Amino acid sequence: MAVDRRKQIVEAAGKSFALFGYKATTMEQVAKLANVGKGTIYTFFTNKEELFDVIVDDVIYQLRDLAKTSIDPDQSFMNNLHRFLFSALEFRREHEFVIRLTHEVKEMGTAAAKEGMLKIENAILNFMAVKIQDAIDREDIKPCNPERTAFAMFKMYIAFVFDWELTHEPLSKQEILELFRQYFVNGLAVES
Repeated sequence: MAVDRRKQIVEAAGKSFALFGYKATTMEQVAKLANVGKGTIYTFFTNKEELFDVIVDDVIYQLRDLAKTSIDPDQSFMNNLHRFLFSALEFRREHEFVIRLTHEVKEMGTAAAKEGMLKIENAILNFMAVKIQDAIDREDIKPCNPERTAFAMFKMYIAFVFDWELTHEPLSKQEILELFRQYFVNGLAVES
């Protein structure tokens, strides 16, 4: 059976970025983890940045899959959006690469790490904006700016899932849903 060297390199790069972050990862480390020569990496990737982009794109692909499985056509728009947001932030909390990336952005402000995190967050926001626009078109919610609404919802979730527990007891999934309903469902509900 032929070994898929490219896949082997990508997996090793993912491990290296998760363990050491963007800044500390070197092509030598990736080559060692992949058990290939450094030159083999360059047959597939021009540089570390290109390899990093592949890893970020893979995370976005995983988030898209998560989004697809979060949507239940029998549930309301808000319940689906809540389920997706909660799942996406749990993914962010548990995915080793994303954890390291988040840490590197906060601690070192590495430009490539910031750009990678922004790309991941924009993928989430774009998905949300499309779903918000769909809900507006179906008249499930009031007309609003989908991009701004997606941003506000996402940042509120981050605040209640991550920031709140820095100084308070963590909120349950149900408590977050209730806050979500209070601030967004009631605020965006179509008035009768």
